Amino acid sequence: MTATEASEAESEAESEAARFHTLLTSFEGQPAATAGQGKDAVNEPMIRHWCEAMGDANPAYTGPGAIAPPTMLQAWTLGGLSGHADRSSAYDELLALLDGAGCTSVVATDCEQEYLKPLRPGDAITFDAVIETVSPRKTTKLGTGHFVTTRMDVRANGALAGTHRFRILKYAPAAKKPTEPPKPAKPAQRPRPVINRDNRGFWDGVREHKLLIQRCTACATLRFPWLPGCNTCGSADWDTVEASGAGTVFSYVVMHHPPFPAFDPPYAVALVELAEGVRMVSNITGVPYDKVRIGLPVRLEFLRVDEELELPVFRGSEA
Repeated sequence: MTATEASEAESEAESEAARFHTLLTSFEGQPAATAGQGKDAVNEPMIRHWCEAMGDANPAYTGPGAIAPPTMLQAWTLGGLSGHADRSSAYDELLALLDGAGCTSVVATDCEQEYLKPLRPGDAITFDAVIETVSPRKTTKLGTGHFVTTRMDVRANGALAGTHRFRILKYAPAAKKPTEPPKPAKPAQRPRPVINRDNRGFWDGVREHKLLIQRCTACATLRFPWLPGCNTCGSADWDTVEASGAGTVFSYVVMHHPPFPAFDPPYAVALVELAEGVRMVSNITGVPYDKVRIGLPVRLEFLRVDEELELPVFRGSEA
């Protein structure tokens, strides 16, 4: 296409847009709703629910002489799920024209309210609405379309109580930009152990493929898990002994739910009694989860979980 042809095509598109906007503006001033009636009179329960939802404790909204919060103005006109039977055909025709032009999506953009008198419990609500303006074609991040503004006059017992302007954008959704294919998710990692000054020696031993048990140097009591002091005599002095690696299943559970990242249920978690007499919680390998039994002999091994983590586990044998 030459530059001249492109210019002519652009000019024709602008003319068509102008003609369409002229058609749309012919609806300005036509009624959107006529002689509408609020489905409920202003009432205390709705005021209470509104105030609770908004966290508004203004005393003006409770007790004798209470008024409704001014911002509830539109609430008294809403039709609920069953809608209103008083909406005009002009408004429906306007929206149908926009749908036919590809503006099939809608989003509410803003509203303006003006309050002329307070509403009180018992007031009967009526309203009329008019199509006030239809904007020229606008391009937004959502897409290209037209802003349609309606004005509603709300009356209480026949007297004008306020006005409510409501603006929507009827638009043709913008084409979505191509997105890069999602990057493959990194494999889930097992939780990292919390290492502190009280248990650092245990994890230092694991790195050397040793299962170290604390031993109180005052009373020779072995303890596991690691603690800063002896729970038998209270001494804070200790050394370590290396476990032989032999043990038996003292108790166990089979984990089915909930699933955790990096774990593949079902799997057995056991309380293993070591030959030295202390017990520790660990996984059981070498046998199916449904073959784990109390008293099952197990043997220590070290499981490389990932590049950063190695854990002591216990291998059982069905034999």
